[in-house]
Amino acid sequence: MKQLPEARLYIDGALRSAEGGRTYDNICPWTAEVAGQAADASATDVEAAIDAARRAFDETDWSRQHNQRHALVKEYMALLRANRDRLMDIARIEAGAAVGAACRAHVDFALNGGDDLVECFNAIEWEEDRGRREDNGVLSDRIVIHEPLGVVGAITPWNVPLYVNIGKVIAAFLAGCTVVLKPAPDTPLMGSVMGELAIEAGFPPGVFNVVTSSDPAMAGEMLVGDPRVDVISFTGSTAVGKRIMEHGAATLKRIFLELGGKSAKIILDDAPDFSVKCMMSMAIFHAGQGCALPTRLLVPRSRYQEAVEALQMSYGGFASRWGDYDDPENIMGPVISQRQLERVMGYIELGQQEGARLIAGGKTCPEKGSGYFIEPTCFVDVTNDMRIAQEEIFGPVLVVIPFDDDEDAIRIANDSNYGLGGGVISGDRERALHVARNIRAGAISVNDGMSITGDLPFGGFKGSGMGREWGREGIEEFLDLKAIAIGVS
Repeated sequence: MKQLPEARLYIDGALRSAEGGRTYDNICPWTAEVAGQAADASATDVEAAIDAARRAFDETDWSRQHNQRHALVKEYMALLRANRDRLMDIARIEAGAAVGAACRAHVDFALNGGDDLVECFNAIEWEEDRGRREDNGVLSDRIVIHEPLGVVGAITPWNVPLYVNIGKVIAAFLAGCTVVLKPAPDTPLMGSVMGELAIEAGFPPGVFNVVTSSDPAMAGEMLVGDPRVDVISFTGSTAVGKRIMEHGAATLKRIFLELGGKSAKIILDDAPDFSVKCMMSMAIFHAGQGCALPTRLLVPRSRYQEAVEALQMSYGGFASRWGDYDDPENIMGPVISQRQLERVMGYIELGQQEGARLIAGGKTCPEKGSGYFIEPTCFVDVTNDMRIAQEEIFGPVLVVIPFDDDEDAIRIANDSNYGLGGGVISGDRERALHVARNIRAGAISVNDGMSITGDLPFGGFKGSGMGREWGREGIEEFLDLKAIAIGVS
């Protein structure tokens, strides 16, 4: 397996080492061995990045040059695409992505989404004419201006780092903001390489900054607490999102949160190829490490045994078709770290204690190698009040819950602190739409429709967060409104 180059900091237009040359190990999930080094930023480094972003926003015309900015971001996306193979290697080695996952959600979906954002830019109205109006004897011409919010602190996770980095950073650039990107400690190089390519694209100094750190909290806490940072855009756990909201209140900054999920996929009793749809519902893509992946499968009680038998067959057939680093058909590799492995295994033990029936998996897989491998796992006879049905596991664990009728399925799907994604499958389009419209979640797939793409808004209800990424709406999240009235004599 390849060694990765050092992930360096990108601050004020230059790639550089951390203060004192400090580094930390970048661990490969496939082997649990060191795959490279990453710059370990100090508080002084983070301070420099914030200062650079502030100056670039306040003292340059970056925020006002819409057409030039759009052209530069378009060129930057072309550079990222030209480096696709390199990005693929980073996703596979650093994030533990199997080839089939790396070439989809990790890299290609990220690049396609960035290009979608570049196109969505054309739909942004920077100035609106609200017409002439007389109020209290005063005649005014009125305009509404859309202005960038300022300096963005983008705090991103380890599961699909390029995808989330692009969703935040490109949208913020297109809006005219400057950015400090703080990648997760487990995936530093995917952020660092974006800084490297920003130099090649010709970004002005300070517009984009990347700080990597072994400390999961230090840089993020500085961004959240600093009054020079106007916006925090965070993707990660609900618990951390709540802390960010609390600490961000002191400076009244904008907070956008894309948090956890426990998405429900509902297969109705009239679904065509019912058994096949059940078989295709395994929570295996990227080892279940996706916030919007459906990890609750809801099936009709009238066809429950059929669904269980189909899942037993699919999990049995999949047992030997995952965890191979070189197999281009594989979509599941290891989980990200020893810590995550222990977390997932704790939930598997909990599910058995709660009385759920394990029909597949449930163990670690040392035969796959020295990395962090967990078998694809499925629980049946689950009730929605069990913790394995209510809490985000973030591993290859599916829970199967029976329902009585459509309204019961809606009730179960909504009986969750989360509301990020979900899906409905039915032979009747209108019936499926009725169910989808009544699920409290931000992105719903009907009959395998693609509800998460770069030109559609993405985000959650309830404990899954606030604000939207991607699409025109994702750019507009980084804009503020100014009303101007000009007196007419």
